[in-house]
Amino acid sequence: MQKADLWDRYNRYICQCQNIGLSLDISRMNFDDGFFDRMEPAMQKAFADMANLEGGGIANPGENRMVGHYWLRNPDLAPFAEIRDEIAAAAENILAFACDIHNGVILNPSGMRFENFLVIGIGGSALGPQFVADALSSSSNRMKPYFLDNTDPDGMDRLFEEIGKNLATTLVIVISKSGSTKETRNGMLETVSAYRRLGLDFSRHAVAVTGDGSELDRTAGDEGWLKRFPMWDWVGGRTSVTSPVGLLPAALQGINIRSLLAGAMNCDEITRSRETASNPAAVMALMWHYATRGKGEKDLVILPYKDRLLLFSRYLQQLIMESLGKGTDLDGKRVSQGLTVYGNKGSTDQHAYVQQLRDGVNNFFVTFIEVLRDRASESMEVEEGVTSGDFLSGFMQGTREALHDNGRESMTITIYVVDAFTTGALVALFERAVGFYAYLVNVNAYDQPGVEAGKKAAGTVIELQREIVALLSKHGLALGAEEIAEKLGKPDRSETVFAILRHLAANPDRKITAIVKGSPSEMLFRAG
Repeated sequence: MQKADLWDRYNRYICQCQNIGLSLDISRMNFDDGFFDRMEPAMQKAFADMANLEGGGIANPGENRMVGHYWLRNPDLAPFAEIRDEIAAAAENILAFACDIHNGVILNPSGMRFENFLVIGIGGSALGPQFVADALSSSSNRMKPYFLDNTDPDGMDRLFEEIGKNLATTLVIVISKSGSTKETRNGMLETVSAYRRLGLDFSRHAVAVTGDGSELDRTAGDEGWLKRFPMWDWVGGRTSVTSPVGLLPAALQGINIRSLLAGAMNCDEITRSRETASNPAAVMALMWHYATRGKGEKDLVILPYKDRLLLFSRYLQQLIMESLGKGTDLDGKRVSQGLTVYGNKGSTDQHAYVQQLRDGVNNFFVTFIEVLRDRASESMEVEEGVTSGDFLSGFMQGTREALHDNGRESMTITIYVVDAFTTGALVALFERAVGFYAYLVNVNAYDQPGVEAGKKAAGTVIELQREIVALLSKHGLALGAEEIAEKLGKPDRSETVFAILRHLAANPDRKITAIVKGSPSEMLFRAG
């Protein structure tokens, strides 16, 4: 395609949204001129389905659950006054609590101000807050954020070593809808132990974000934690960043959460439009459908040219892949849907995997994210008439051009600056695009049966471990994995038994000894 033709295509297909300071360019996606017309009936149905969802329609019939993350930005849209009032009250309570922490109205048991906060969560209860914290961090942060988002003991040790004695001035936010999520529960218990080792009362440092009446809610109430904030069943973890899950950490850090919510709300308003070409979320969803033929046949590479957006691809991995990666569609038909997401940042990626993107297997499409403003202050020149930011912009344009010249497709989101408002807008843009795409391919974006299956399988492994340890302790003999599986009446679980024993034997405090004899089938294990 000639450069003049590209310019004409750019002008024809640029979707500009002045109200949120964002534009979406799809001119480097190679759809034909009839694509939008062919997809219009399906897109209009998606608009209707989305309107029903926002109106309080049941998204998960099995759980009789609504999906209402859009109401978080505009409580007046909630279908019931009770929900509207709860959303508004939660936001005001968060702002009041953060103000009391910042101003020293709420102090630690020694009368000292809280200087840091530690978020304990998993999945959406960590990825969203982490992204916002990193994207909007500054030297004027009111508190320093830390995150504990795994059940890795070594990772916990590293974190507690980093915080050190500052644990005394660290506020802990435990986030779990049910309170029974194992990773979060384990992180909380390890954190309680860390406070005890320093002679500190964990409860006087702790805040809960959880469901009403949950296990965590009861614990926080019984132990007299500092505060409890709501986590509603109509907000999924991966869409919870504009709920107390994300707003509380952001407010404590000193981020303007009203501006974050305003950006999301304004983007919501724009992406409710049923005029497809002027709706950036609809256009993006259609590009996903075009690029993957509606079957997930290509990967989505997120390439933000801004350090502040480094964690955006991690956040989007959960939002997109957990929402769209489904085995069956809404009619129960086996479909194996999904959209794989990966990415880091430019121009780092130009020295990493962009080589393959340009010259290797063509199994992807790229979304560039361009940020026009380089920095808050003036930039020095690194070469005559050229700044570091000019180079960053040049690298982005050059990579986009190089990919196009070799037949690789991309689209580009452009924003003016990364601030609370535009961050909220980006979150809302992708949330809506995910919802539209799910309707286009007829899957439920708001359930996650695979996640639940993984949790159940992990529970089965832990129960098997208890049986193995009890058996070895009872017999006092050295036994092999296959023999142990036979004795437990589970001959088909020999490999799992071996994996459990190998892990236990590598940790001396578990008091399982491995007698190495060669292959896995020859190894023996005994208690003690």
